[in-house]
Amino acid sequence: MFDFAVFGSLFLTLFVIMDPPGITPIFLALTSGRPVKVQRRMAWQAVCVAFGVIAVFGICGQQILDYLHVSVPALMIAGGLLLLLIALDLLTGKNDEPKQTKDVNVALVPLGMPLLAGPGAIVSVILAVQKVDGAAGQVSVWAAIVAMHVVLWITMRYSLVIIRVIKDGGVVLVTRLAGMMLSAIAVQQIINGVLQVVGGA
Repeated sequence: MFDFAVFGSLFLTLFVIMDPPGITPIFLALTSGRPVKVQRRMAWQAVCVAFGVIAVFGICGQQILDYLHVSVPALMIAGGLLLLLIALDLLTGKNDEPKQTKDVNVALVPLGMPLLAGPGAIVSVILAVQKVDGAAGQVSVWAAIVAMHVVLWITMRYSLVIIRVIKDGGVVLVTRLAGMMLSAIAVQQIINGVLQVVGGA
């Protein structure tokens, strides 16, 4: 009743796309300055939001995209632009907090979506759900999704120890590093979207 090949394939795919080690500095930068209790809650909320989005698209993702007449490349470009806005504020250090996150819980945007539950992860899950047959395949797919989100939560939850070690100066450095990494991710996502549009034309 369990397909380890399907589980391993999807888990590794999601691990590369969602990148738990790479999300650590971005999480620290976006949540710095908040009480530890709040940061831990944000880590949990971000994972729950990401899982919720992935689950919805895993169940009826293709139908949602078809109904809205939204293509996957369009989803990738829109997500990339949103990430780029956040990255620019992290790089410039405006008020030590991205203005996009002042009125928004960063656990929802951009952490939950589109950083964790981004176009790449969404498309991978849609394809995996459509490709497998039978109960064993479906159980394996959803087990991989759950396992990946557990790894994400553990990574963010215990990355808070880093803040206690690096202090304020280190947080500023991590924030700039996160902004640079995030801007590269955003630009690459936009490029991938544009290339798919051009390739499909």
